Amino acid sequence: MSLGQRVTTDHQLARLLQIGIVLEEVVESRAAHHLESLPADERAAIDDEVRELLDEAAAESATHRDRLEALVAHLEAETVSYDEINALVDARYGPPEDTDGVLYDQLCNEETAYKFYDDLIEAIEASDAEYAIDRAQLLETLREIRAEEREGVEDVTDIMERRA
Repeated sequence: MSLGQRVTTDHQLARLLQIGIVLEEVVESRAAHHLESLPADERAAIDDEVRELLDEAAAESATHRDRLEALVAHLEAETVSYDEINALVDARYGPPEDTDGVLYDQLCNEETAYKFYDDLIEAIEASDAEYAIDRAQLLETLREIRAEEREGVEDVTDIMERRA
């Protein structure tokens, strides 16, 4: 995903932050449901390291969502509820079939989020627009979230490499 432009208005910024919220809601929902959606024999085969990874990913995404919602609130915009996104995720995505599928899906989620925040930061930095929210606070929050997403990519990759 490439934003390919500057973020020049509060409306654009709010919409992009809302996309980030939806992205975090999808990641949270997928991570939370992976284990319960696996067949019983595959679920039993999941070790503590993968369980911990998924639990941490769901909790981290919830925290990111809260932080993004706080930014959106400063822009006086609405967000989509987690329950609505969770229902859409359940309807749209089938469960992974095995541990490798769970890890691959989590890696894709983490990479997508990292790239989104990287592009969003770049688009904000490329703009000289003034927003209704403090620019330094906005960029600091987004950079922290991006760094946590990068760590998530590294964590999943480490587990996958050890299992290869």
